[in-house]
Amino acid sequence: MIIFGTKGYLYQLAILTLVCGRCGNPAAHTLRKRVTKFTLFFVPLFPISTKYATQCTFCGAEQSVTKEQADQLLVQGAGAGQPYGQQYGSPQQQPHQH
Repeated sequence: MIIFGTKGYLYQLAILTLVCGRCGNPAAHTLRKRVTKFTLFFVPLFPISTKYATQCTFCGAEQSVTKEQADQLLVQGAGAGQPYGQQYGSPQQQPHQH
């Protein structure tokens, strides 16, 4: 019997102050990276998808962004004195999907 599936990891890359497209408030937004990895016998082997998104801490709206947009936001955040590419804590694990 071979056991395989996927496991998701969620990384918080930065907290940025942006104007929300949904509620219009200038609020803190978290920039997140979600990586889904293929697992074999519960060992993560390689990433099969990587997605980036920002989420408004005021209204909770989430917006997908490309890797290039995420990199640009990190550079802008670093210029404003915010940490560049800093990961806060350990990745949050998502449940297995078989």
